Amino acid sequence: MPHMIEQKLKDLEAEGVNRVKIALTDIDGVLRGKYFSLKKFKSMARTTGRFCDCVLGWDCEDQLYDNATFTGWHTAFPDALFKIDLSTERRMPEEADVPFFLGEFVHQNDELHPICPRSLLQRVLKRAEDMGFGVRYSFEYEFFVFKETPHSVREKNYQDLTPLSPGMFGYSILRSGWLSELFNEYIEYFRKLDIEIEGLHCETGPGVWEAALHYDTGIIPADKANLFKTISKAFFQKRDMIATFMAKWSMDYPGQSGHMHLSLYDLKTGASVFHDADQPDCMSELMRHYIAGVVKYLKSFLVMSAPTINSYTRLTKGAWAPTSATWGIDNRTTALRAILGGINSQRMEFRVGAADGNPYLTAAAVIGAGLKGIEEKLTLGDPIAGNAYEIQESLPEELQFPTNLRDATALFNQSKEARDLFGDEFVDHFVSSREWEVREYEKFVTNWQLNRYFEII
Repeated sequence: MPHMIEQKLKDLEAEGVNRVKIALTDIDGVLRGKYFSLKKFKSMARTTGRFCDCVLGWDCEDQLYDNATFTGWHTAFPDALFKIDLSTERRMPEEADVPFFLGEFVHQNDELHPICPRSLLQRVLKRAEDMGFGVRYSFEYEFFVFKETPHSVREKNYQDLTPLSPGMFGYSILRSGWLSELFNEYIEYFRKLDIEIEGLHCETGPGVWEAALHYDTGIIPADKANLFKTISKAFFQKRDMIATFMAKWSMDYPGQSGHMHLSLYDLKTGASVFHDADQPDCMSELMRHYIAGVVKYLKSFLVMSAPTINSYTRLTKGAWAPTSATWGIDNRTTALRAILGGINSQRMEFRVGAADGNPYLTAAAVIGAGLKGIEEKLTLGDPIAGNAYEIQESLPEELQFPTNLRDATALFNQSKEARDLFGDEFVDHFVSSREWEVREYEKFVTNWQLNRYFEII
């Protein structure tokens, strides 16, 4: 490893590089980072760098938590160590001479950090490796695009925004034909960044697109997903447009998903462990245990994939988003969709996640819950056929999702399985951050309250 680092530094110097860009991920999945001189980068690449740990102790508007134990005013916000992952190097098309790297927070001696989202997923992936499994997965995101700028949306108070295209027109070849230059530019932009868009189309709603990212293994798909969200926003803002990954920006339209497709494979052979031609529906016992684990622990872990106040406006009956921990075979009304196919394509789709989720935390929750199912050899019940919403009220309470962030956070806090998988320090800190989010929301008078109560009450 030291030899590889030294060779990389020599290569950059020979190329004439004089600065790099480094990004770290905060609790909400927001990329925070800096430009560094090559001289500074050399010292960090050989050991570790330092970054103010306030980025782990504030919300998405840079407001500092007042209730977190791990970091806060009481710790005086010291520097946190971080390590650069040299394998993540990319070159932004507009900054071809500026290498761009991802990093993650670490403890002394390069130990995984208890709070860092990327470190958390590394810990869950290590658990899978210890069980003999690798993980193949990918994300797909829906997002709305507007003919607006960061300034104009604020000037309009986020009202009366102009969408990129009008009407409800899912899978429209007319729209993608009209916008073909933008579609192709977008796909090519990400291809140059080694983030392959496997499919891209118009979804139902004005100006809404859906992009499916190609699968990969280990930490890579979550890295690509997190980069995809931030880089997409920058791509459109450079062109006087703006994209939102909110779970639901308007009650007039469907919410925006952040689905995840996943399968496990044998680390020794590389073969899928979800497929078994001798079993009904070719679903192996391991696949059934895995799905059973996600069914059982999804309610307790929901806050990791539905982390905002806004997340729960999407998780409503009949809105193309699940409301309980259900599973079915090729059933898009259930939370978990078993997709049956060949040995290389059989997988589970996690349909709960929204576009607002932190992909590291979503992946950690879904992978961890499934591993619990395998460890405990949980039995999977019968699949739901038809409309899962119609039987919602007849399902047991332990499968019913909480309907708000406060209740979801409380369930996560009480989960001994969450503490086993993710550690007490992460659970306590994440719970504090979500409780803060709830309290911040409750401070404000909403348009709904004004419209309902201003004159009449």
